[in-house]
Amino acid sequence: MASVPVTNTINYLELPMTDPAATRTFYGTAFGWTFTEWGPDYLSFDGAGLDGGFDRTRPVGPRDAGPLPVLYAADLAAAQAAIEAAGGAIVKPIFTFPGGRRFHFTDPTGNELAIWSE
Repeated sequence: MASVPVTNTINYLELPMTDPAATRTFYGTAFGWTFTEWGPDYLSFDGAGLDGGFDRTRPVGPRDAGPLPVLYAADLAAAQAAIEAAGGAIVKPIFTFPGGRRFHFTDPTGNELAIWSE
């Protein structure tokens, strides 16, 4: 049975994309996410801890202009290696911040995301 959404909580994350095949390949390879195609312009994803999708009709903005989705990985070096192997670009190498360490990367569309660990 599906869980009932909780009022006033983030329920879904939607990011722009320019190439559905490249997006599916990158996130599937780097993180093991799975996808449902909803026509030529939309992919929803599963396995990310939060439901979401990639929309080719959303405008792609400049890097650093929008929200920063932050993922968690128990092994930061392994996560970075998986992203690089999948074709992602590291835009901020691993650095320390209060509470842990993280790095930032871009996907095939140019969306910037981060991964953190203790």
